[in-house]
Amino acid sequence: MMILAQLATSFVAAAGFGILFNAPKKSLIQCGLAGMAGWILYYILVQQGMDAVPATIFGAMLVAIITQIFAKVYKTPIIIFHVSGVIPLVPGGVAYDAMRNFVENDYTAAVQLSAQVMLLAGGIAIGLMFSEVVNQSIRKSPLKRRAK
Repeated sequence: MMILAQLATSFVAAAGFGILFNAPKKSLIQCGLAGMAGWILYYILVQQGMDAVPATIFGAMLVAIITQIFAKVYKTPIIIFHVSGVIPLVPGGVAYDAMRNFVENDYTAAVQLSAQVMLLAGGIAIGLMFSEVVNQSIRKSPLKRRAK
């Protein structure tokens, strides 16, 4: 039952941010699916005992792969799907806790949480970048040129 709640809320969050960022109406379902896929992979990996940072990297990589496919299939700029797709992975709650600890003068906890936010945000960037590098390598592969 918990998985269904995670699926539903991550879909709504990603599609909702698609609306917020003025994504075309015809792309909102794909935005939601991309965000849902990345979040559910993250959620399952964390439930299996993986640390949040590598789970975030794998979730972002899945989002990037899915968004590249959606961009090609639906002939839409990839950024529309990327922005909405990574929203469920953004560590907003941890960032809030870090700021709250700064305000409460609990600097030890604040610095620890801030470091975690930086690592998670970096994980999102690494996941998106790694997938794009692999995609570019496949496009420019000598094997693909010979097939043409």
